Amino acid sequence: MNGTRGRAAEWARDKLAPALAAFVFAAALSAVVLLLAGADPGRALAAMAGQLGRGGTAVDALNTAAVYSLAGIAVSVGFAMNLFNIGVEGQYRVAAVAAAVVGGAVRLPAGVHAALILLVAVAAGALYALIPALLKVYRGVHEVISTIMLNAVGAGIVSWSISERGFGVLRGNNIGTAVLARSAWVPGWHLGSRGTVFGLAALAVLVGVGYWVLLARGRFGFELRATGESPTAAATSGIDPKRTTLAAMLLSGAVAGLVAMPELVGRDHAYLMTSTTGYGFTGIAVALLGRGHPVGVAVGALLWSFLDKSAVALDGVGIPREIVMIMQGSIVLAVVVSYRVAGRRAIVRQQRTVRSAALGAGRADPRSRHA
Repeated sequence: MNGTRGRAAEWARDKLAPALAAFVFAAALSAVVLLLAGADPGRALAAMAGQLGRGGTAVDALNTAAVYSLAGIAVSVGFAMNLFNIGVEGQYRVAAVAAAVVGGAVRLPAGVHAALILLVAVAAGALYALIPALLKVYRGVHEVISTIMLNAVGAGIVSWSISERGFGVLRGNNIGTAVLARSAWVPGWHLGSRGTVFGLAALAVLVGVGYWVLLARGRFGFELRATGESPTAAATSGIDPKRTTLAAMLLSGAVAGLVAMPELVGRDHAYLMTSTTGYGFTGIAVALLGRGHPVGVAVGALLWSFLDKSAVALDGVGIPREIVMIMQGSIVLAVVVSYRVAGRRAIVRQQRTVRSAALGAGRADPRSRHA
């Protein structure tokens, strides 16, 4: 019983308290910004909360949160071993175009067609992530630099692929890949005037659960954490750091490949010039908010999506919607700072515990009194 209470107290102190402190700080900072802008913080919050009850805002926020969650998990895989995969943006866009092109070129039975598109997206995302992985393992190129550069390369690949010189089809004033056959569409849950929840929104939940099982219950998760803490120590214990790094980047890229799939097979049915971008960078913020834990990532995705979709309500009360960007930035900053402080305090407590144990052992040893 005491052990359970001790673990609960430790979790509350090291995990819950920093999150609550970050939330309070971010809320206070946002309130100060609103006051400086001459706005009433309470009125702004009421307007944003009320927006969820209007039209399809709530469903739209839920659909976007599913996409954000997939991007956050893709980034979190790298976080598990101290890898910073900033290339999720390029990986998911390249994967989306590859999946749309292949899916638009074939005709298959319903279910099989959608499954093929998902498999192509996973493979394309993983293969594009393999490039920075190989550069890091065999040439020592830091993944931050290589993935940033590959984001730019990926944008070029996407632009060419959906142009008329590539695989693009002009439809009115827009251009994109060929429209997927209905056999590739994944139906969602229609909620009347509220809108339709993406059928692949459930995929975000499944990926989150799978990631948690892999990280917390599987040997691979232990190898990721061990390699991230110390590649040398991991190698000494029989873990191959190079293989683990490659596997982590491939897995991160594979999950990144799924980011655009809920929209591709559930709404747009083609990858267009006007398709939303920036999900990969939002995934970094969501992963930071969730501290790499799937539950935290889901909560962070919902919060970020709520702020995105409810910002339009601020125009109605005379408040610039750009305030939401300040709120989002302050939340991320507060979370990072609070957990950094909590981590340092935890290290200090561990050092004190070790010193106390050493002193206690010294007093208990009779030889120490005669030395």
